Amino acid sequence: MGSGEQSGRDVLTRSVRGQARRVGLGAALGCVHQLGEALVPVLIGVVIDQAVAGQDAGRLLMWLAVLAVVYVTLSWSFRLGARAGERGAEEAAHTLRLAIVRRVLDARGGAEDGRLPGELANVATEDAKRVGAVNMALMSGTWAVAGVTASAVALLLTSVPLGLIVLLGTPVLLWLGHLLSKPLERRSEAEQDRAAHASGVAADLVAGLRVLKGLGARRAAVERYRRTSRLSLAATLRAARAESWQTGLVLALTGGFIALIALVGGRLALDGSLSLGQLVSAVGLALFLLGPLETFAWVNAELAQGRASAARIAQVLSAEPAVVGGHDPVPQPVRGALRLRGVRLGDGAEGVDLDVAAGRLTGIAVTDPACAEALLRCLGRERDPESGTVELDGVPLTRFDPAQLRAAVLVAAHDAVLFDGSLADNVTPRAQPRGDGAQGDGAPDGSAAERPAGDADGDADAELLTQRAMSAAHADEVARSLPHGTATGVGEGGRSLSGGQRQRVLLARALRAGPPVLVVHDPTTAVDALTEARIAEGLREIRRGRTTLVVTNSPALLAVADRVVLLDGGRVGAEGTHAELVRADATYRTAVLA
Repeated sequence: MGSGEQSGRDVLTRSVRGQARRVGLGAALGCVHQLGEALVPVLIGVVIDQAVAGQDAGRLLMWLAVLAVVYVTLSWSFRLGARAGERGAEEAAHTLRLAIVRRVLDARGGAEDGRLPGELANVATEDAKRVGAVNMALMSGTWAVAGVTASAVALLLTSVPLGLIVLLGTPVLLWLGHLLSKPLERRSEAEQDRAAHASGVAADLVAGLRVLKGLGARRAAVERYRRTSRLSLAATLRAARAESWQTGLVLALTGGFIALIALVGGRLALDGSLSLGQLVSAVGLALFLLGPLETFAWVNAELAQGRASAARIAQVLSAEPAVVGGHDPVPQPVRGALRLRGVRLGDGAEGVDLDVAAGRLTGIAVTDPACAEALLRCLGRERDPESGTVELDGVPLTRFDPAQLRAAVLVAAHDAVLFDGSLADNVTPRAQPRGDGAQGDGAPDGSAAERPAGDADGDADAELLTQRAMSAAHADEVARSLPHGTATGVGEGGRSLSGGQRQRVLLARALRAGPPVLVVHDPTTAVDALTEARIAEGLREIRRGRTTLVVTNSPALLAVADRVVLLDGGRVGAEGTHAELVRADATYRTAVLA
């Protein structure tokens, strides 16, 4: 997913084709049900003409038995057909959700650009559900066509004028229903856009509630959500009005159509062209037609909403990747030497030339935070530089598969999130064996994934690695302060932890992953000075012999670095140890000590 332009029609077509077997089975069973429903008024008319009017008890019992068989058949065919259709709709929605999640999690990125997380969640839930429901709508539409056809044939056999009215009038009703569904389709798309945006704003508000309270900006944020919610409500009401008008007009047209059939049937009965039983059958068939024709109205509405949602899904699936190319595996073992030459990206990096020695701890201090962000995006290959190259062990990053590259070069952003679960679950990778040979989120060499289940030595080694990472990041102190230690839940986004506790757990997670190259950004901005100094020593010790970049202006972290580079104005301004730069460079002193 995500490669090539896709349209809403493509999404709908794949969704329907993927469930063709279930929809076909449901449609076949539904046609049996509709045939049975159409037979009921015909059989009742036969009973009246042959049994009641003729006062033949034997025939009456026979036709009642036939009616019973028809009722049992149509009942079971409906239940089984509806089950197949619902299964198809749910499976189609599930498949779409998986496709959307795969695209959002694609290592090439791009799907999230310009969209809030809540918007993507809305696309993956509500829009996927509406597109999946198109399968049920198509199946129901097939049922309705079968019902109308059966009724038309029965009416033709009873009376040619009545049959012709049904055969000629139904296509006109369908065409009018399609025209009336166009405004609903447009307003449904606008409704989903507004609802998705409101969901995104709400998610942001909840995620940043603690910060908003601290800044005293809660009222402004609530007002922002209130405005967004009102716009979403207005769009929803417009779509509801369009749907009510569409449904009401179609039902009115359908009612007029049924009345016309009843009127013609009555006049034919009065002039003797129809018997009493045939008149009862004609009126019964006319009343039965209400069901299929109302189904046509519902199908039109479902298709209109499904087309609108499919267009929104197509926008996500066909979003341009943030980075392109790169299929080569990362050569093993990774030495970890990084080189940047003439790297330019946005307003942050303006021609950065930088060499990072393998196996060393390098500090990066900046005078402009935008430069740090640009550097992190390049090293994590979230964005490729506008010009220049970034190399790992002499090979440009653009040649590597992005997923494998990020296992070798882990960029731990300062605003990374914790997941809802225990502290241990957030620190320890849960790699599982995979049939395609891909690795999970555990150790880059796949050792966690390859370890046999129940391997006691492997489990002990994994536990030791976790303890070392927790200790180095001083997250073990966090665990001791919690009621259930590492088994304590941290809440969504780690909201049950303080800012400093979250930072230590995030750093422990990065250290536990143990990548050949680790890039951390401001990992200690929310901890006290004493803890920061201890974390700096722990970081240096646990990463000894492996390439580590610390992008920060923290003196405690820069002091333990083997080498420090100052990025000033988007370029390398000075290099040396922390002590040397403090003595010799005024810009460095201002950036780090001020």
